[in-house]
Amino acid sequence: MIYGYARVSTIGQARDGNSLEVQERDLRAAGAEQIFADSFTGTKSHRPQLDRLMSVLQSGDTVVVCKLDRIARSTKGGIEIIEEFISRGCTLNVLNMGRFDDTPTSRLMVHIMLAFAEFERDMIVQRTTEGKDAKRSRGELKEGRPHSVIDMALYRELECLYSARKISAEECASKLGVSRSTFFRLIKQSA
Repeated sequence: MIYGYARVSTIGQARDGNSLEVQERDLRAAGAEQIFADSFTGTKSHRPQLDRLMSVLQSGDTVVVCKLDRIARSTKGGIEIIEEFISRGCTLNVLNMGRFDDTPTSRLMVHIMLAFAEFERDMIVQRTTEGKDAKRSRGELKEGRPHSVIDMALYRELECLYSARKISAEECASKLGVSRSTFFRLIKQSA
């Protein structure tokens, strides 16, 4: 049996050719008969769909992935998963690299390529942290959700209408451009 495994870190991820739809299309083109897809970080070795895939694998099966970093983003985690495939008598087919099985050359290539995948992830984290630190030091970093600017004159009018039961809290919140809970928080703060 040929199984496909696709993974993105977040549900909304759809760039760099890593979206689930693109991966699934490529896996089917490579002969995958059944595809398991996770929206889960690659730094964890236990993922819902990967665990399901592991539960059905049998000797002679092939697991197809588009890129090695779809299996794992750390050398240790990737080696554990791939060694599990190989110990079960399965072959791993990485579309942009080739097949890996229980040969010394395959094991060496897996270690090298997973080390590069981990290095790439660490460099992304480091660059992101450095960029945030630089912006923070210049006072340019605005973390978190931006505060709503509330027209207080409009709020007072709406609050009077709400108190007189002429308008609902939902309508007040909508007109102010805030959530219902924020509208109630404003009422509590002004009391």
